[in-house]
Amino acid sequence: MKIKPFKGLRPPKNLVEQVASRPYDVLNSEEARGEAGDNEKSLYHIIKPEIDFPVGIDEHNPKVYEKAAENFQKFQDKGWLVPDNKESYYVYAQTMNGRTQYGLVVCAYVDDYMTGKIKKHELTRRDKEEDRMKHVRINNANIEPVFFAYPDNPELDAMVKKYTEKMPEYDFVAELDGFGHTFWLIDDDKDIFRITEIFSQIPALYIADGHHRSAAAALVGAEKAKQNPNHKGDEEYNYFMAVCFPANQLTIIDYNRVVKDLNGLSETEFLDKLTKHFIVEEKGTDIYKPDALHNFSLYLNGKWYSLTAKPGTYNDNDPIGVLDVTISSNLILNEILGIKDLRSDKRIDFVGGIRGLGELKRRVDSDEMKVALALYPVSMKQLIDIADTGNIMPPKTTWFEPKLRSGLVIHKLS
Repeated sequence: MKIKPFKGLRPPKNLVEQVASRPYDVLNSEEARGEAGDNEKSLYHIIKPEIDFPVGIDEHNPKVYEKAAENFQKFQDKGWLVPDNKESYYVYAQTMNGRTQYGLVVCAYVDDYMTGKIKKHELTRRDKEEDRMKHVRINNANIEPVFFAYPDNPELDAMVKKYTEKMPEYDFVAELDGFGHTFWLIDDDKDIFRITEIFSQIPALYIADGHHRSAAAALVGAEKAKQNPNHKGDEEYNYFMAVCFPANQLTIIDYNRVVKDLNGLSETEFLDKLTKHFIVEEKGTDIYKPDALHNFSLYLNGKWYSLTAKPGTYNDNDPIGVLDVTISSNLILNEILGIKDLRSDKRIDFVGGIRGLGELKRRVDSDEMKVALALYPVSMKQLIDIADTGNIMPPKTTWFEPKLRSGLVIHKLS
């Protein structure tokens, strides 16, 4: 893998908590308005610039993108974002529920994305790609990082440890969710050279989170290369910002489903149809969480059920067929409930596991939804197997938490 250090654009220490924000895609415009409040230094003014317009403006309006660029310039003019004076790598640690994961902030190579060395496990949607491409183009920067995993490497672990034993540049706990964010600079030339060298021997990086951001960053980089008659290949636009974590430190949490109706079936008929492919056990009114692969939790009319897929209903040797999202999509959502396309069917919605199974119960009890299905989370090994075999996971399979905080460091493309 080809990576390089970069001159980050960062908030001064005393402003980092005011500037840093959640990623653009985990909250809607209304929530961003609420979180930004009257804080003019919030990064939401750059990544969700519709908050500077009257409620109801289309976030894809050209004026909104222009506002992002105007605000980005303002942040630099006012000294809320300041460039580092030399190219560095950075260490970014996140702490959630007493567990810490340590990532290296680097610039990944556009060509590695284009040639498939940076591996994906999810399909991207063209409209979402185009939105992020406009954002990268108009700001001429990667404002938010993407989230990569790399195969475990003891030498990189040791290198990271050396820096995390020093005083951090930033160290704060986000008020909203209680997650800790700590940040160090790696500016020693020997260490920078060695990190670059170690990565050059790593065969692949895996996109954990941020498929649309990765695609947009790489496509804009490739576009700039085409447009430059004097393109040499070492320009800053050939690279985009990523935080790379060792795979063994990452946890994927469950990504669950709620459905509006039973496709014309009564509750008894629906439960009866499930027994064809599953062992169905009623668990009562206490929340039931799936306890192993191929075990599902179903919530219907105030009761929880355990569903265990019967042998022969899945293929353990098929990296996609073995996934619980595949089993549930084929045998429950499609076969019984008539939901053919998870991406476009309006009868289904998805709930990240961070919200807990209580959120599934709430959405069914409120009569907004009829039935909820909770899945056992995918493992990092499954994700890597799928990416390595060139397969694509079904939609809404993985949910990574904690999310990367945006605004700790920004990469300018020139």
